[in-house]
Amino acid sequence: MTPPASTPTLRDASCADDYDPNSMPVDKARALITRFLTPLTSTERVPVRSALGRVLAEDVISPINVPAHDNSAMDGYAVRFADLKSAVDVSLTVVGSSFAGKPYVGKMQADEAVRIMTGAVMPPEADTIVMQEHAQVENGHVTIGIGHRKNQNLRRAGEDLAIGQIALKRGLPLRPAEIGLISSIGIGEVTVFRKLRVAFFSTGDELVSIGSIPGEGQIFDSNRYTIHGMLTRLNCEVIDMGVVRDDPALIEAAFATAAANADVVITSGGVSVGEADFVRDMLNKLGEVLFWKIAMKPGRPLAYGKIGGAHFFGLPGNPVSVMVTFYQFVRDALLVLAGQNPVPPLPTFKVSCSSALKKAPGRTEFQRGILSQDAAGAWSVRVTGEQGSGILRSMSEANCFIILPTDQGNVAAGALVEVQVMEGVV
Repeated sequence: MTPPASTPTLRDASCADDYDPNSMPVDKARALITRFLTPLTSTERVPVRSALGRVLAEDVISPINVPAHDNSAMDGYAVRFADLKSAVDVSLTVVGSSFAGKPYVGKMQADEAVRIMTGAVMPPEADTIVMQEHAQVENGHVTIGIGHRKNQNLRRAGEDLAIGQIALKRGLPLRPAEIGLISSIGIGEVTVFRKLRVAFFSTGDELVSIGSIPGEGQIFDSNRYTIHGMLTRLNCEVIDMGVVRDDPALIEAAFATAAANADVVITSGGVSVGEADFVRDMLNKLGEVLFWKIAMKPGRPLAYGKIGGAHFFGLPGNPVSVMVTFYQFVRDALLVLAGQNPVPPLPTFKVSCSSALKKAPGRTEFQRGILSQDAAGAWSVRVTGEQGSGILRSMSEANCFIILPTDQGNVAAGALVEVQVMEGVV
């Protein structure tokens, strides 16, 4: 997902010929959301140890050569290639040793060799490393056979990174590998984008928080805890506003507070057509709505719009629908807003489905699946069981989404289906 060059207004999208907020295809909804994403510009300096998961706000330039010196890629012997013969073995005098951090300080002469360890600095006169497995040592001399190449097993200074070269580019999320690379060139602080601030709350008189005692017809609010976990995993600054009752005044106040303090506002529940669903009407009053229904299952009642300068995602109320819509729409949008560029799409691939699947054409379905490998190494997928949008256990048991496209009907056992692996994402 790549941020747009310029951000249009929501009304621009609603004027498009194929715009239909009542039945928005999945791909169309993703494309429309992308049009309105403008990444953060605010930055801060943080120590490298605190930078994990943050997004680089400027290129990291190497202040040194990596490696800093010509060095050996193997344990063996540093020699002058001119001393080796193409047709016969040669015997060279071993005049010293070079260890990592303790180089040989003498000057090599003709027909001499230096014992050298991996990573050790090359003597300036040497240009070839002979592996110790290809050498025989006796009485201070090393015998080397034929078949060697000049510069073999040698790593040149600046081979990985040269002074002034870009080591890491702006927009890159910092993983353990990047943290290690930054520290390897002696940099202790980096400039990153500030964390994306995301405010969220649940709506509904039927919801109670953990620690409360549910009354008749009430349930524990799991969605807020799920959303908190998903946002935390994306390294957002989370603002949990709790449960807001089905009262227009309370919902309006919650929206105003959230939009004033966050870059993104997320709600769960209240975006369908029920009599107590105030969220959509309130959004139209306070901001603009781009769409509120997606041709997908689960997760049809999904709203996207703007409240002041904040982006708004109105997720469904059912627990599975919350997770599916978050990972299919909200996740990539948050990464773009947080400054990551580019945001690679989550990979998908096709495998055999071990059981038949029921599917009616007309909408995209994201069924929860278990991807496994048999004794012969062949991969296949099966559904977790019942696919109801309230069965949160199906998300816990699954390790992938089975993606069934809009025009797909029933799937026969053994047919190929598209899967999207959850590991490391959900």
